[in-house]
Amino acid sequence: MTEEEALDYALSQVNNVSKKRLLGNLTEMKEQLLELDPVTTGNQKEIPFVRMLTEEMNHSAQEVYNYSGIYISYSLSSSSDCLKMEPYLISASENNDYVQVTHMSAYNTTHRGIGLLNNHQNAYIIFNERESPQLALFTIYLQLPMYDYPSMLKGLYLSLDYNRNPIARRIVFVKYSDSTSMDDFIELKGGLLTEEELTPEQKVYFEYTCRGGDYIKTCTVPSPHLNGDDLEREKKMLKL
Repeated sequence: MTEEEALDYALSQVNNVSKKRLLGNLTEMKEQLLELDPVTTGNQKEIPFVRMLTEEMNHSAQEVYNYSGIYISYSLSSSSDCLKMEPYLISASENNDYVQVTHMSAYNTTHRGIGLLNNHQNAYIIFNERESPQLALFTIYLQLPMYDYPSMLKGLYLSLDYNRNPIARRIVFVKYSDSTSMDDFIELKGGLLTEEELTPEQKVYFEYTCRGGDYIKTCTVPSPHLNGDDLEREKKMLKL
């Protein structure tokens, strides 16, 4: 109905609503009113994308039981021709309102991030690699297989190298334990393994993640002309 019709209808209903009934429905009325327009902070409206991420975080916490536990990840080291091995702990948060992921790097530093599970097909794990207030995100995209309690997940690791240039490489998550205990997790260590140190099982992961075509790197290349010639020049440099 039009705004005028809606107002007339609302006013006509007021006389038929008792004070007790009105007070009993205030909570529901408030919720419906808030849904009419995004919540505002000062003069700025809430960002829809941020709200969507919050909703996905809550939803993911209800689905994470299928993937909870301790994993050992395998990927190519960005500093040497080695297989990088790092533990991850995936579980619901203490209040069960988001997926909490803890990462132990190959250099035994820890990061805590969040996980987003989407449509039972893929997952995103997001960390801040630097201490606050610096922001240096690294993200892991994982494919979720269509069966319960998978023993292995594979995907892409997206981050920055030591010169703050973007890189992407394959990564494999292998289930180590169903435990979500932090005590069990901190007993594990990450590290860099040369090809000579690999077990037969790790050799398979090395072949999958550390060979040609499994590492994509870009760098900050000057663009003096800001045209297609600069793009061709950059690609030639990256192939060297």
